[in-house]
Amino acid sequence: MAVGNVPFPAMPTIEGVRLGSTMAGIKKPGRRDLVVIELPEAATMAGVFTRNAFCAAPVHVAKAHLATCQSHQQTPRFWLINTGNANAGTGELGMRDAEKSCQTLAELTGVSPEAVLPFSTGVIGEPLPMETLLAGIPEALKASDSSATAWQQAGEGILTTDTLAKGASVEIEIGDKRVTINGIAKGSGMIKPNMATMLGFVLTDATIAQPLLQQLLRETVDLSFNCITVDSDTSTNDACMLAATNQSAVIESQEHIAIFRNGLQRVMTELAQSIIRDAEGATKFVTLQVDQAQTRQEALDVAFTVAHSPLVKTALYASDANWGRILAAVGRASVNDFDVNRVVIDLDEVRIVESGGRAPSYNEEAGSAVMAREDITIGIKLGRGEQSATVWTSDLSHDYVSINADYRS
Repeated sequence: MAVGNVPFPAMPTIEGVRLGSTMAGIKKPGRRDLVVIELPEAATMAGVFTRNAFCAAPVHVAKAHLATCQSHQQTPRFWLINTGNANAGTGELGMRDAEKSCQTLAELTGVSPEAVLPFSTGVIGEPLPMETLLAGIPEALKASDSSATAWQQAGEGILTTDTLAKGASVEIEIGDKRVTINGIAKGSGMIKPNMATMLGFVLTDATIAQPLLQQLLRETVDLSFNCITVDSDTSTNDACMLAATNQSAVIESQEHIAIFRNGLQRVMTELAQSIIRDAEGATKFVTLQVDQAQTRQEALDVAFTVAHSPLVKTALYASDANWGRILAAVGRASVNDFDVNRVVIDLDEVRIVESGGRAPSYNEEAGSAVMAREDITIGIKLGRGEQSATVWTSDLSHDYVSINADYRS
């Protein structure tokens, strides 16, 4: 059950974008598991990918196809996404299978194979069921349209252990034109992105040059998907793609860039937070807010040290106000010349640590009341500078262990 369940939004149409999905039977019958997203020829595209050294075959192929298209001043026309199988740790066979899936879609649509970018998610180390996957591509194309229903079905078609589809949409005014930004994402476990989320696909009808689009993607990913963690595991298949169809307002002036960046950040942050709210076995949505650091990286180091602590995460699950676990995690973060007497730690409105120890105003009853909430903010002030960082995480429950112990069964 997701924490603070957020329903899938009604997605406005983006001209030139079509989405199709089908129940191909790649892993389980009766669930959507293959998605095709079509983009107009005039689009521009940006992408960020996992830095895991064992990155999956589709990551290699998607990066290569994107680079080939851009070297010829072209843009890929299709994203092909399957769930149920990651096609990772599959060697040369995996590369051939990823290329073959692109070739099949290309032949059906009259584009070059390089105009198709493949994405996969699911079990690592098993070959793709190619006969099943290839048979599903025509069905996904046949179902393709631009409706709000197609967006939701595409969101459902990229899930693995997720319990619900994740989408976000904003409409902003730029000049005298309305700009739409829609996004879908998947992720629930194996979440500690080192570039993006497990899989994220964001589209806008704005007109944006490719270099600026890539810059905006990296900036907004760093403040969203790169600030979430469920279990400190970076996937082999992470990818986040951003495409602009160039049908609406031109994003060029500093004023318009700022307005668009704010809208894009809202979509990225909402998608990232929805992953934490749907984290495997989660019962808590936890914000780590670190302030007064010397650098942003220092603030991130402290936040992630607390977020990754199994002792902190299990205390959160138990609603146990064992504040010493938080203090210990802060103290072991990679911070030089740490003056613990300057550190202040709060649980929401309840101060728990100051002047190197328990705050005089703290009492167990107040701390326990905060820990029992679904949404909790752990505020940490380091007393060292003016930089800040925000990280979102979840608790660690019995269900997380069960989900991952049973994942392949």
